[in-house]
Amino acid sequence: MQVTVVAGALERLSADVLAIALVELDPAKWKMPARLAALDAALGGRVADAIASGDFTGKRGESLTLHAPRSAEAKRVLLLGAGADAKLEPATLRELTAAAVRETAARKGARVAVAAPSSRRIKPPAAFQALAEGAVLGSYRFDAYLASRKDKKPAPDVQLVVERAADKRAANAAAAIGVVLAECQNLARALSNEPPNKLPPAELAKEAQKVAKQVGLSASVWGKAELEKRGFGAMLAVAQGSVNEPRLIVLEHGAPPKGAKQGARKRPTVCVIGKGVCFDSGGLSLKPSTSMEKMKHDMSGGAAVIGALRAAALLKLPLHVVGLIGAVENMPSGTAYRPDDIVTTLSGQTIAIANTDAEGRLVLADVLHHARTTYEPAALIDLATLTGACSVALGTWSAAVLGNDQRLIDRVLAAGSTTGERYWQLPLWDVHKEHMRGQIADVKQTGGRDGGTITAAAMLWHFVGETPWAHLDIAPVADTEKTSALQPYGATGFGVRSIVELLRGWK
Repeated sequence: MQVTVVAGALERLSADVLAIALVELDPAKWKMPARLAALDAALGGRVADAIASGDFTGKRGESLTLHAPRSAEAKRVLLLGAGADAKLEPATLRELTAAAVRETAARKGARVAVAAPSSRRIKPPAAFQALAEGAVLGSYRFDAYLASRKDKKPAPDVQLVVERAADKRAANAAAAIGVVLAECQNLARALSNEPPNKLPPAELAKEAQKVAKQVGLSASVWGKAELEKRGFGAMLAVAQGSVNEPRLIVLEHGAPPKGAKQGARKRPTVCVIGKGVCFDSGGLSLKPSTSMEKMKHDMSGGAAVIGALRAAALLKLPLHVVGLIGAVENMPSGTAYRPDDIVTTLSGQTIAIANTDAEGRLVLADVLHHARTTYEPAALIDLATLTGACSVALGTWSAAVLGNDQRLIDRVLAAGSTTGERYWQLPLWDVHKEHMRGQIADVKQTGGRDGGTITAAAMLWHFVGETPWAHLDIAPVADTEKTSALQPYGATGFGVRSIVELLRGWK
């Protein structure tokens, strides 16, 4: 798929489908814009007839396909409803382009041109970034294991139509950013969708190294022997029940010269940490079979980190960004860790194990401490499918954000608002941290039934020191069964665009 920006009259655009997005209108009062009137004349009045008859009103999600006369440049015109102008937002534009791509693909078309709705609510650069994101996100399918894949045609090329030629340069730049962000989100989707027999920790590490080589990131991978030597006791405890050995994956963008101290660095360092549990059976605290399905997505946080680091490299962000992923499998066996075990973490603190299915926080405890002490970052941000309690609290509509620094949390919330990736802040108070102190070990692994998302974050709080830290529990939104033009069944790639948005605005 290629996404380009073009300027020109709508009636002169050659495409298999010409998609025209319109805001909600009142047929009795609506006056057709001049650019659309010229197209309508070439179509023999088909657009005017559809609106006058009430067949198309511009409501959000509405669509109507019009067959163009043979003399027209476009074979079909697709009218798409953008909803009320007062409520128009980038998320709507993503949906519109994705719908246009899907319709064109269904018609076996090779090219679609998309004209955004005229509106003063969204400035052209933001609009064209969103349109490009929608085009690329809407083209994604996980079909690597379908026999019918060989018959699949490539996704159609997309032309985004700019009204004024003077806006084309800015629109091009914005669309290019949108393509990068969406491609990186699709990468995270693809990694998370891979079946666990194809993507154990060692293979996830290889995929990360492949991405690093392609875009110029530095990459390092530590295996079991190195982790044992360094003292990653909590992460190793989770991994010890599986024949697939763990990996610590580190990707770096914009690294300062070796030996430079934090104060001497021109670029601030931000560490982004991902939970990379490639399959979670629950260990000896075995999950019910219905809960074990889709546990390949328990590495979605790690997949998002790989996607975000790829984007940081391609967008040349003026930051030192370190992505760290603790990749493990949590399996039951004669060597698996047990409830009542006490493990010694990399920090030297001990953790009393209560439930081997609360494994993600053990992995993150070691990786967070390693990131904090090795890189001395300005901020730590972790993404993890950490608790089922988060889905109970927020449903499938939002991730949770918690942390020890309100300014950093506010940045996460703002980035989520801009990108359409929803976060909701939950409290994290000193009383929660105290609650997670243990009686027979320094820290308790779990805090009981109540406030499970909060107590899990409070447990992690013991391992971040005074470094500003935000914990993103993405369990509710990492994968979905609800499909749309933008989102197929499976992994969502949630977190990639909001993390990159946060990093792009870092000061």
